[in-house]
Amino acid sequence: MKQHSLVKTLPVFMAFYVMGFVDIAGVATNYVKMDFDLSNTVTQILTMMIFVWFALLSIPIGVFQDKKGKKLTVNLGILFTAAGMLAPVIFYNYYSMLVSFVLLGIGNTIVQVSASPLMQDVSSPDKLSRNLTFSQFVKAIAGILGPVIAMFCAVNFGKWTIVYWVYLTICIISILCLYHTRIEEKEAIGRATVRSTLRLLCNKRVALLTTGTFLMVGFDVGMNTNIINYLRTSFAVSQEEAGIGISVYFAGLMAGRFLSALILNKVQGNKMLLFCAVLSIFAFVALYLTMNFQGGQAIIFLIGLFSAAIFPLIFSAGLQYMPQRANELSGLMIMSVCGGAVIPPFVGVLIDKFGVMEGLALLGLCLAYVIFLAVYMLRQDFHINKK
Repeated sequence: MKQHSLVKTLPVFMAFYVMGFVDIAGVATNYVKMDFDLSNTVTQILTMMIFVWFALLSIPIGVFQDKKGKKLTVNLGILFTAAGMLAPVIFYNYYSMLVSFVLLGIGNTIVQVSASPLMQDVSSPDKLSRNLTFSQFVKAIAGILGPVIAMFCAVNFGKWTIVYWVYLTICIISILCLYHTRIEEKEAIGRATVRSTLRLLCNKRVALLTTGTFLMVGFDVGMNTNIINYLRTSFAVSQEEAGIGISVYFAGLMAGRFLSALILNKVQGNKMLLFCAVLSIFAFVALYLTMNFQGGQAIIFLIGLFSAAIFPLIFSAGLQYMPQRANELSGLMIMSVCGGAVIPPFVGVLIDKFGVMEGLALLGLCLAYVIFLAVYMLRQDFHINKK
């Protein structure tokens, strides 16, 4: 059987679906805020409990998977994710949610570090960008379904936390499927260490790409956790009506990643990055101009649509730049996912002090950096998805 067969890629795509469970943070933080009467600043601490682990664990996990293997590491991450699903269904309060977010954050960190290099092992080189982008489409499916399932459970059963039982079941199935899939993992050149990984930051391109992933994850999490706040404040709608905005955002992400995966078969990746960044910032500015609820939802969809491919394009650029250092680069770039712990709290502080739209302006600066990065890559003839 060919190494790049669908039989081998499907379990890896399923791991990316489990990776998408972290996006439940958007709807969960808003329910917890409402249920326990928390401030915006305190609520964002929950988000920090998920994403702080990317800073602490990503590089050690990259070293671990270099020694123990990527498939084993992916399944370990899914196991931690499953454990994070148990806390809210056993006992629901602010502290049990903190425990859940911590376990979910650890599990998600492990899966994010190991899943992309594992996808590299089951993908031909010219299809890696496409597969990584499509994997983000698969991840977005979990993001779009999460708020819908949570709202359905809240309305019909009186408990939005039943969504965690659904996620737990999928985690178990994913572990079993990947465990029984035989994957030949590519050997790395030399052994990865924490020191060798950190030294990669001395490379200018690696440093710029890592900064890009840091800011884009901060942007994505900042959008996800503040969509309800934006819609409720701007258009005076209910929590449930505003919650649909998160699904609208993930619908945009899902559509954008699917379309981008198709377009990347024909278009050079660095040109695609610039195109997406420019359209994203135009759509983001439109948030400040829309005058009604329907218009706000439409703009949220467009932001998701245009920004969808940015993270996988930057990540793919790193893996293709130094494919023989995939474990170290993956650990380093996933460490930068801690942007999801750093950016949203600053947004929350700005919102509490100045207002929602003023706080969201910080996210616009993240998109501005990506435009700079895309222009730099074009000028340096730095290709993504090069045949």
